[in-house]
Amino acid sequence: MAQLNDHDLVPFSPSEGVRIDYRPALMPDGSEAEGLVNCWITLDNPRQLNSYTTAMVKGVILGMRHAANTRNVVAVVFTGAGDRAFCTGGNTKEYAEYYARRPEEYRQYMRLFNDMVSSILHCDKPVICRVNGMRIAGGQEIGMACDFTLASDLAVFGQAGPKHGSAPDGGSTDFLPLFVGFERAMQSCTLCEMWTAYEALRYGLISEAVPVLKVDGKFIPNPLVETKRWHDGAGQVIHGRMLTGDELAAGKALLKSGQIDLTPLDEAVDRLCTKLLMTMPGCLTRTLESTRRHKLAHWDRNREGNRSWLGVNMLGEANLGFRAFNEGARGHREVDFAELRRAIARGEYWSEELVESLMPPRKDEV
Repeated sequence: MAQLNDHDLVPFSPSEGVRIDYRPALMPDGSEAEGLVNCWITLDNPRQLNSYTTAMVKGVILGMRHAANTRNVVAVVFTGAGDRAFCTGGNTKEYAEYYARRPEEYRQYMRLFNDMVSSILHCDKPVICRVNGMRIAGGQEIGMACDFTLASDLAVFGQAGPKHGSAPDGGSTDFLPLFVGFERAMQSCTLCEMWTAYEALRYGLISEAVPVLKVDGKFIPNPLVETKRWHDGAGQVIHGRMLTGDELAAGKALLKSGQIDLTPLDEAVDRLCTKLLMTMPGCLTRTLESTRRHKLAHWDRNREGNRSWLGVNMLGEANLGFRAFNEGARGHREVDFAELRRAIARGEYWSEELVESLMPPRKDEV
């Protein structure tokens, strides 16, 4: 056999906070496809809900490039460690303690973030987002850059930007209208209200919602959501709104009594990888490229201007919002929005005194 060239930019090695694993690809009968693997890229920062640090962003870029260049890889599975979160976006502690008030530093960081999104969109292999929990903010954005999404039915999806001093310009304002339509995209991006996995499925954001809660030895649908079914023309689906009041309390008790087991989600991922295996590789890659153009048309048009705005914003609302989230007590991580608007209406300068006057109670004050 001829010696093959190495097309990686640098010798690949796993980086801090990102794991790379190769798992056997499976044939339709469940046997291993000899010599073929799927590449799992895992955000490994579960203590901070798999929020990505600067180092992790670099790891994802190199991991996606390496997976694309590894000739026996069938598909890439992009996921997070644990069962609480796929990813909740950028690491707010790093944002608040390093990037706040440093617009040029954040602009350089956003070059890396943009390259992470682009590395997913340009991967030569199909990329499956395995959502094992929350997919929020930047996590939603890198998730939507993927080609498929399979989710735990306990997962939630949404944005956080305008609530915490930013705008979802790392992909959501580009991608979300393509998935769910303009009106729902506007609601999600501006109001920052979460969607359950069943709502995300019904809106066309994901391909499958998989029950992963085991109670008395049986898997049951998410007990926190309304399980009334409705007809969508193709069959019945769970409505999926989050319960409220006493029903929500009862659902939480049932959730606490059970055990989360992600095996059904992994089985669903394996089934999809097998279906992808059973296609012509060159034709599959071409189809990925052609279909991704719809995302890239928006992404390539807007990403550089968005990067510049997000950098400058670190002097104002992002400085306030990220610090409030990082320093505020649990349940007190949002600023006084009404007073902020009054201060702007009065023409006040963005001073440290203004920021301090708008901050929520600190962790040691509650």
